[in-house]
Amino acid sequence: MNTKKTLFTTAALGAAYLLRNKDARNKVMNGIQSITSQFRAKRNS
Repeated sequence: MNTKKTLFTTAALGAAYLLRNKDARNKVMNGIQSITSQFRAKRNS
């Protein structure tokens, strides 16, 4: 139970940080897009 609470707290703090910091939000989105494009390339080949 305590681990789950810590996980949700960490996720909430991370989301709040990304909502306030545009540079960090763009950096995370670029990373996610590159990872998904790599998975798609592997899946299609």
